[in-house]
Amino acid sequence: MKKIFLVLTILFLTFSAKTIADTSNSIKQIYEGNEDAKVTIITYESLTCSHCADFHNNVYPKLKKEFIDTGVVKIEFRHFPLDMAAFNASKIAQCNNDGKSDLLHFLFSNQKKWVIGENVEAVNENLKKFLKEENIVIDFEKCTNNKNIEDYVLNDRIEGVKKFKVNATPTIIINNKKFDKPLNYKNLKKSIEKLI
Repeated sequence: MKKIFLVLTILFLTFSAKTIADTSNSIKQIYEGNEDAKVTIITYESLTCSHCADFHNNVYPKLKKEFIDTGVVKIEFRHFPLDMAAFNASKIAQCNNDGKSDLLHFLFSNQKKWVIGENVEAVNENLKKFLKEENIVIDFEKCTNNKNIEDYVLNDRIEGVKKFKVNATPTIIINNKKFDKPLNYKNLKKSIEKLI
């Protein structure tokens, strides 16, 4: 599975910068918070990563309450799929192209219910079944085969590697600097408070 993803990434790198820029302009980035917030946090995440789910379930709610909802922090969710199942889930999270984070959070909070299976096909089937059971109306095939969304997700990953040397998930960037402390709310809060 990792070899297939590596091949996809290499193929994507062959696209011109113009194509990447054009694609990026047509897809809305998933974010929350005030556009003009003093602090911008970027999270690079993989939807099959248990540490990323832990961040969404245990750290993010406190961050949202104290800093995002009060207008101090803007958070941008970037895709950094570590495998093909995460790649497809990222395309699902991005598919409505409304810039909202609801579906992304939903997939993370229910990760254990759909990240099941010995191969990507099995995980895809579980994800498709899970979405249907939860009455999430989405055209799975259309979303996972959408070339613009596919390019957008891959571009997030490539940008993370090139710009911030991202090599694991979750990776947190605060005002364009990599957060290098253990990822818990206490450490994150201290770093934010130094910037406000």
